[in-house]
Amino acid sequence: MKKTLKALLLASTMIAAPATVMAGEIAVIVKTTNSNFWQNVNKGASAAIAGQSEHTMTFNGPAAESAIADELSMVENAINRGVIGIVLAPSDPDALAPAVKKAHEAGIPVAIIDSALSDAGKGSFQTFLSTDNCAAGKLAASMMIDKVGKEGKVAVMSYVAGVGSEVGRVGCFVDHLKANSKLEIVGPYYSQSQMATALNQTTDVLAANPDLKGIFGANEPTAVGMGRALVQASKAGEVVAIGFDGNEDLQAFVKDGTLVATMVQGSYQMGELGVKAILDIVGGKKVEPQIDTGVVAVTKDNIAAPEAKNVLY
Repeated sequence: MKKTLKALLLASTMIAAPATVMAGEIAVIVKTTNSNFWQNVNKGASAAIAGQSEHTMTFNGPAAESAIADELSMVENAINRGVIGIVLAPSDPDALAPAVKKAHEAGIPVAIIDSALSDAGKGSFQTFLSTDNCAAGKLAASMMIDKVGKEGKVAVMSYVAGVGSEVGRVGCFVDHLKANSKLEIVGPYYSQSQMATALNQTTDVLAANPDLKGIFGANEPTAVGMGRALVQASKAGEVVAIGFDGNEDLQAFVKDGTLVATMVQGSYQMGELGVKAILDIVGGKKVEPQIDTGVVAVTKDNIAAPEAKNVLY
């Protein structure tokens, strides 16, 4: 009887003991590795993991944002090799939701960055870190109205239709223009986040709309292609152009007046805070369900200021 009681007490003690997480891999999976924006996410993630020696971090992504099946395979591979956490920028809000749910069922915490999942992914991730893309879109639209007035044509050069960040960023840009002006929307056009495609699309838009007053390029490769097309068509500085993101090409366009502004997200912060969130979760700490990584409207007037330097890359 005493032996049985002792065994029961030992078993209950073992069950009550807190679980410990062994050292392991945190997989950071982004929409594509072929972009300075996502490489800046990598820098932030690397900085977060460098502060400790217990866990490791891997960084991966498809060759293009449109390669949704490739990103899905990367998430599933991460689950199969038993990572301790995933930081994911989903290229498609619906297609990636089942994989995130699978990670949740496997007990793997997930931090979503940049773009939201669809409702199918609700409850399967621990935190969402992003720019408030709707607020950023409204800010860009407000700047556009200030520069071009309330009548005329404004073209919208977008990237991948239906992506969470695109829905908020471009949708709110267009909605704000419609609600606060009589500006005619030309587009949107979708570059699939390919700079060359955006350049060709913008060239065609400029040729077909010689009276165009403004143009908005909604992510890094799209805005770079847009800027190059404006220069090639000798429209730089004539058409009010607003970009998004902050690589060296876009910084140069702001400095020379091709762009009146570019809206820059805290991409470094997405990587850094995303990995830190996973480290907190596996360490037993609570994290906020939503973390705003911010946006800065970078213009010629503030491009040298600390607020801009902290987000440019």
